[in-house]
Amino acid sequence: MLNAIVGAVDDRSARGIAAAVSRLVTSGDLPVGARLPTVRDVARELGVSPTTVSEAWRSLSRAGAIQTRGRSGTFVNAPVLPRRRLRYAQLSGLVSGAARDFSTGVPDYDLLPSLADALRRVGDARLTTSYLEDPVLPPLERVLRQRWPYPVEQLTVVDGALDALDRVTATLVRYGDHVVVENPAFPPVLDLLEAVGATVVGVPVDDHGMSAEALGEALRTYEPVAVFLQPRAHNPTGVSMTARRVAELADVLAAYPDVTIVEDDHAGDIATAAPVSLGTRLPDRTLHIAGFSKSHGPDLRLAALGGPAAVITAVADRRLLGPGWSSRLLQAVLLDLLTSAEATAQVATARTVYAERRAAMLAALARHGATATAADGINLWLTVDDQQMAMLALAAHGIAVAPGAPFEVTGTGAEHVRVTVGLIRDDVDAVAAALASAAGASARGSGPRSRPHPRGWR
Repeated sequence: MLNAIVGAVDDRSARGIAAAVSRLVTSGDLPVGARLPTVRDVARELGVSPTTVSEAWRSLSRAGAIQTRGRSGTFVNAPVLPRRRLRYAQLSGLVSGAARDFSTGVPDYDLLPSLADALRRVGDARLTTSYLEDPVLPPLERVLRQRWPYPVEQLTVVDGALDALDRVTATLVRYGDHVVVENPAFPPVLDLLEAVGATVVGVPVDDHGMSAEALGEALRTYEPVAVFLQPRAHNPTGVSMTARRVAELADVLAAYPDVTIVEDDHAGDIATAAPVSLGTRLPDRTLHIAGFSKSHGPDLRLAALGGPAAVITAVADRRLLGPGWSSRLLQAVLLDLLTSAEATAQVATARTVYAERRAAMLAALARHGATATAADGINLWLTVDDQQMAMLALAAHGIAVAPGAPFEVTGTGAEHVRVTVGLIRDDVDAVAAALASAAGASARGSGPRSRPHPRGWR
């Protein structure tokens, strides 16, 4: 087995060693349950330091390829069903078919603009004449460029924000690369990065977005290839970056020209905060994703991706070998919705209603002595004494919420649950009382109090 590993390694960096072992595991040359040689033996045969091999082993362990069992040694992992390993799959509440399911993270369908008129206007238009046409309808691209937060070199349209994140990750990130994300972060982003074998580095957020000071420390320490962040309505906390924080982050990143910035503006037009982007300062390194699921409908399955031509072209060209393009019929519907006065008014109403629901729930929770953040978007981040006990207590009331743990890269110093507050239309005080009681607020005493930030938050 040692000879097989040594023979497979052609790059003796930690990343190269991890990639070689990963190929052996995938091919079956290192069978499930096989005990790996010791770090010192591998290091000696490869002529590298044990630290290099240890780093490779850590990368493989994070990716689930191997498992260390203390003094027993390190073994090739048995395959795990992907869905069971996904953080994303852990977000559903404990109650199947709960009467009040606030675990979903989806918008209120009654607040989405009506598609009926748009579909009638689009009709059965013949929008595709060649399989090699541009992936974006020209009139839609013109509208998207007008809405973009900075002049962008190239745009494409893909099948939703997660599809954009998946394709960007596949283009930018290689096995063993370090990638910086917010902590807490959107679980599917962590799943995507872990699936390609990246080492994820969490940076805390405060009331204004990702901490510039902590980002600088992560850049110096880990030399990442990319930084993934959410400029507005951060999921799960609702925090939006200010223009000042954008400038601070851009100043830090300016010293690291090889780092790509990936922005997921998933909330789009339902966000109350003004659109911001690091692309205003670093346009040649910023990939900006404009999502329309929360504002115009999840089933449209559309998001726009803009950035440097080299990356966008790589994404679009790779799609030619798969789906080719996102439905031009749905693109035409989106174009109609973005230019229709009626649809624009409906989205504006939704933005106002979501803001009112957030404010009402935060005020009610404060009256019950609970600690939560919900600055923007459709989610609320509730601090609890014990995540599992809180979810069980809420399940007894027929309420489902999402656990906080899948959002965390590393512990934030407190436990949380995520509540899709945008779905709470009525009975606000009763729901708040149940949430606060489950959070443990009743045991601490009721009444308004200041909102402390847990360790790692600032």
